[in-house]
Amino acid sequence: MAPMRPVPSPALPRRLSTRERAARAHVPPAAIAYITGAVLCFTSLDAITKFTTQHYSVPLLIFARYGVQFVAMLAWLGPRMGRRLLRTERPRIQLVRAGILLASSFLFVSALRFLPLAEATALNYSTPIIVVIMSRLLLGEAMTRARIAFVFAGAVGMLMIVQPGTEVFHGAALLGIGAAVFYAGYQITTRMLAGEDPLVLLFYPALVGTAVLTALAPTFAWPASMPWTHVVLIVCAGLFGTFGHFLLILAFRLAPASALTPFTYTQLVFAMLFGWVLYGDFPNAVRVAGMAVIAGSGLVMTLHERRRARALVADPVTIQ
Repeated sequence: MAPMRPVPSPALPRRLSTRERAARAHVPPAAIAYITGAVLCFTSLDAITKFTTQHYSVPLLIFARYGVQFVAMLAWLGPRMGRRLLRTERPRIQLVRAGILLASSFLFVSALRFLPLAEATALNYSTPIIVVIMSRLLLGEAMTRARIAFVFAGAVGMLMIVQPGTEVFHGAALLGIGAAVFYAGYQITTRMLAGEDPLVLLFYPALVGTAVLTALAPTFAWPASMPWTHVVLIVCAGLFGTFGHFLLILAFRLAPASALTPFTYTQLVFAMLFGWVLYGDFPNAVRVAGMAVIAGSGLVMTLHERRRARALVADPVTIQ
């Protein structure tokens, strides 16, 4: 499951002092360590999930993933926050957001069953492309020339990964792209909930996912037996996901999202290494180039949007 990239709360434009601009440009080493640790946790989660999909059904694995996160969050936050874990001003959007993430999880884990780890991860990183398009359609955000170029470059990179006519271009690739589409919807709804407590944002998907999957559990293909090693792996996968999101929260408390997003692309490197070491899968040169195009276009777009936002804050009248 790809990392969640929270969107910072909007603020009224005002001219920043030199000290404030320098503070925003600075990324503390601790924030970099937290964000890198988060994507390492997510890659570990995906690597374990790829193995377990060869032995167990996708719904069962997702049920375990959400269930472990739900129990871990209750044990971790319940005594301290109590009912505040459920406190939100927009409960309907919270529920829709959680449902969208659940759909994305089903599609991504289904794709992992068939696709190499690096390719599945890279397809999920096409999410920012889809976010730009959906932001235009749903939120009315402007499609600047830079954003159009970013979307085009990302689409080219995605085609380089799936390579129509090769063994990767089959139903599983479409599942991976579908997961990215739903994850983009998850990010859009996250943006709509800007200003909500990040711990509440983290808890609702775990709560809704666990509730829905518990109701559907009797329809799952339950194994007659399960080795204790597989039980440990499945529990560890859920803990990796929970701890990864916790590290994300710590990172975004220390630095803005625009400054940290470039570091999330280290997940592509981790995915290639894990896929190579654990499964003997290493992308060919064209697919590696496609990953570089997606990562490079994403990084350039992040830096461009960050510079544009600073210019807008510094001079909201002349910057359009």
